[in-house]
Amino acid sequence: MSGQNLKSTRNFKVFCLLLLVALVVLAGRLGWIQLVDGKLWAERAREQLQESRSLQTPRGSIYDRGGKELAISHMAKSLYANPREVHDPDALAKKLAPLLNIPEATLRDRLKVKGAFIWLKRTLEPPEYSRVAEFIAKEKVRGLDFLEESRRVYPNDQLAAHILGFVGTDDKGLTGIEMGMDSVIKGQTHKQILDTDSKGTPIFQSIFAFTKPKPGHSIYLTIDSAIQFAVEQALDNSLARTKAQAATMIVMNPKTGEILAMASRPAYNPNMFFRYSEQIWRNRAISGIYEPGSTFKSLVAAAGIQEKVVTAKEMFNDTGAIDVGGRIIKNWDGGSYGKMPFSDIIKYSINTGFAEVAQRMGGSRMLKYSEAFGFGKPTGVELPGEEDGLLLSLKAMQPSDVATMGIGQAVAVTPLQLLTAVSALANDGKLLKPHIIKEIRDGDGLLVSYSAPQMVRQVVAPEVAHEMVGLMEKVLTEGGGKRANVEGYRFAGKTGTAERLRDNGAGYDPGRYIASFVGFGPLEDIQLAGLVVIDSPQGLYYGGEIAAPVFAEAMTQIVRIMGMRPSQEIKAFQPPKPVQPKSAPVNPPPAAPPMPPVVMPAGKFAMPDVRGKTIREAAAILQKAGLYLIPEGSGIAVRQNIPPNTPVSKGTEITVYFEPR
Repeated sequence: MSGQNLKSTRNFKVFCLLLLVALVVLAGRLGWIQLVDGKLWAERAREQLQESRSLQTPRGSIYDRGGKELAISHMAKSLYANPREVHDPDALAKKLAPLLNIPEATLRDRLKVKGAFIWLKRTLEPPEYSRVAEFIAKEKVRGLDFLEESRRVYPNDQLAAHILGFVGTDDKGLTGIEMGMDSVIKGQTHKQILDTDSKGTPIFQSIFAFTKPKPGHSIYLTIDSAIQFAVEQALDNSLARTKAQAATMIVMNPKTGEILAMASRPAYNPNMFFRYSEQIWRNRAISGIYEPGSTFKSLVAAAGIQEKVVTAKEMFNDTGAIDVGGRIIKNWDGGSYGKMPFSDIIKYSINTGFAEVAQRMGGSRMLKYSEAFGFGKPTGVELPGEEDGLLLSLKAMQPSDVATMGIGQAVAVTPLQLLTAVSALANDGKLLKPHIIKEIRDGDGLLVSYSAPQMVRQVVAPEVAHEMVGLMEKVLTEGGGKRANVEGYRFAGKTGTAERLRDNGAGYDPGRYIASFVGFGPLEDIQLAGLVVIDSPQGLYYGGEIAAPVFAEAMTQIVRIMGMRPSQEIKAFQPPKPVQPKSAPVNPPPAAPPMPPVVMPAGKFAMPDVRGKTIREAAAILQKAGLYLIPEGSGIAVRQNIPPNTPVSKGTEITVYFEPR
């Protein structure tokens, strides 16, 4: 073989060797990439060619006990941008700002972020969506598009707002049931994968959900929308009359612990919660503590009778004042009553008598029964923000504290604590845990959980509770609670008036008072217990004068809503107008002044009486008054959910119940 051939052969072998080495190196590199760095490079490819977006499935709905919608989720358009496609963020921000009602600088910053996705505004209102969609189409704007998201809606506006609460833009409950049950109501978070080109533009808007999302559970509350409306209407009427700073009312079933209504004023609309201060969001029924005053005396009396330190027939000698450890305790009216049985001490709310009973009980037993009735710790209702209330420790109590505790001072409670405690007297002495959730159902409507009545403890014996019911009935029939009477029905209760604690808890606000009334009935079969608390009314401030009429107004509607048959002759209900108190009573106390004529609040008129009318006749009467008829049944009208002569506004829906002739 010639030298030239040998050289060619050698060169070919070297080339093959180098090629083989290159192939081995390439194969090794490919193997390294596939086996070692495979996940890393796959992730980088997905980042360049796909967008992953986490979206929330709709929240479960909230209903009242009868299935009426209180909070629901609607689908709404949310606007997003792909900053990579926006060529002039400054100009686009300037044009979008007035359409979205967002500051131009805020939009400019969002449009300049790095990445292929940024929210510009979530859950647009329909007019906003229409304006932006028209702008995008007309200007042929690149880089803007919409996605559908769940938007929370409260169809009844302010009704039960403090119970429901509201939801923020990230689908997170911020107050009320929405917050307390957020993990239950909230749906699942799921990812949507969008295939994109190299610039991040979605290809054919391809969206793939790999798992079927499940909506959140729905909650059925114990409240009744009609009863809630009656309570809120009574509070609104009260604030119009008294010019009070705030007011609260709760209605519950003392035999089950179910809360049928809970309302606070001032109110707000959860659809527009951002327009109100955080102070207005607060649910005063569970987070506002106050000294209960004379409403607490019913519990002191029950404890005293249970402990046998006093009997209903025991005679007391009231001199109008009592000195306890250097502190002078006088009667609420400054008068003295002389000799009277303890039953009259309860009926006329005599401070000196209750101070004496508290002293007989002593600090240890007073605290024992206060704790047994549930004071000093939350009730455990399914609402966030519930306060403990305040009880003095036994070590810190002075003799004067024991006496003042007997008249409802030196103790601070929430409205729900007090109503729960008094409800025990209406329930054979059994204290129940209050609850506001009736049941929870999943997205398919299947029952997940049910709230049954839960007994906490037996506080006083049934016979003591029964005796207290009779004594408290006399407060309405003969004592200072006459304005709480519900025509045709037997109710019992207790009035209360107390100085208002300062917001910081240091002493009292001079000239400011809290008026209250707590009661229950009908006494033949007690199914309703209610508490009214009016904070800082102008003018009159006695509970029997301004809180008792609110109780009567609300309960007059509620017994009809619940279809309770009266035990006495019914007259048309007339909301009483408080009158100036007369001079201090002497023994025996004078009867309550006669009911004044009806004075309608501004913008309201008297509800017409359509009982005995046909559906056509009732509709004509209500239409003429500017009201809307909702008929139930057929034949002749036998009752209406808003009683005759009750103040109503134009546009109110009136449910009228008809029965065959």
